This record gives sequence, structure tokens and C-alpha cells, in this order.
Amino acid sequence: MFVMTVDQRGSGKDIDRVPEVLVQLKNVPALLPFERTAGDEIQAVFQNASAVVEVSLELLRTGHWYVGIGIGAVKEPLPESSRAGQGSAFLAARHAVDRAKAAAKNIPLAVVSNAAPQQAAHAEAVLRLLGQLIERRTASQWNVVDALAEVRRGTLGHHGEQKAVAEALEMSEQAVSTALRRAALTEELAARPAAAALLTTADQFAASREGQLK
Repeated sequence: MFVMTVDQRGSGKDIDRVPEVLVQLKNVPALLPFERTAGDEIQAVFQNASAVVEVSLELLRTGHWYVGIGIGAVKEPLPESSRAGQGSAFLAARHAVDRAKAAAKNIPLAVVSNAAPQQAAHAEAVLRLLGQLIERRTASQWNVVDALAEVRRGTLGHHGEQKAVAEALEMSEQAVSTALRRAALTEELAARPAAAALLTTADQFAASREGQLK
């Protein structure tokens, strides 16, 4: 399984952002949903690697969080709260968030698995590349990316995708196309499944090495 331990960046000089992020993440498909565990830290347990990728990139976009992903065994049955969770995945997540803090000048994300270190490192590398891509986007590029997401959800416009975005943002279709190319959205969407596949591989390898705790 995957345990995500996430800590707020610069919390001593910033407002407490935990309440707002818990609302933001309340609908993610987690086995144990995010909750505050200590101070400005939140934690959740996942079985779905794609959800881990989605949440990680969403958190990195804000620039407010250190993201730690631990992969390994989790003692079952799961408790009602992740604070009571046990297993190597929880220990790995703690190590991961500490590593993410050490990497803060780059992309503050780390993936750790004691049973599958090489596989975890591969997943981390791809997630950090995705994080770097996201970090480089300008506000105007994000406006276009977000509008396109609304179009694809069917909540904005009834024309072709880029035409609907252009009309909504009062831009030319050429400007929309340029913004999407510079935002590297196609590359991001292509790489997300690859990151999820690498996380899944690490999880499967860890499970074969550790077994499941009872």
C-alpha cells in the first residue's frame, strides 16, 4: 500500500493551511482519508497508485507542501485513523517526507520503500520531473490548462476543446494552442500513467519481499 505523509512548508511564517487542504482533498479515493496527524502534517493511506500521482501533483502545484510517499506493508485490519496505522509503509512515509524537506530547493517530493528501494527511486524520478514541469507553468498557462479540464468535464462550452477554451477566456485559438504547448500538458498527461505504473511496480515488489502484516 501507499502512505502519504505531507507537511506544510514554511509553516512558522505562514497561516495554517491544513483545514483548506483537507477540504481540497476530501473526495480523493483513499483507504484512510487525509487527516491532521501532528502540527501542520497530514496523512492518508492509498491502494490506488493513480490517486497518489494525482494528489502529489495537486499538492506540488500549490507550492505549500512537502510530499512524502511510503510504499510497503500495512498492518491489517486498517484502523479508523491513519494515526494508529502500523507497518513499513508508515515508516517509509516518515522517511520520505524528511527527504522531501531536504530536497525543498528542488522538487519537495520523495518516494521511499525499504523493500523496493530501486523501484521507489524510479517512481520518484518521474514524479519529480512532473513536479518540475508543473512548477514552471505560468499563471496564464494554468488558466488555459484549468479551462481545458473544465471543457473535458463537460462543464464549459459545447464546441471543439480549444475553441471552447478560447471563447471562455476571450483568447484566440492560436494563443490557447501556444499556451498548452508551452505548458507541456500533453507530456504531463502521458507521463502520469507511467508514474502510476512505477509506483505499482514498487508496491508489488515490496509486497513480494515483505508479505502482508497481520
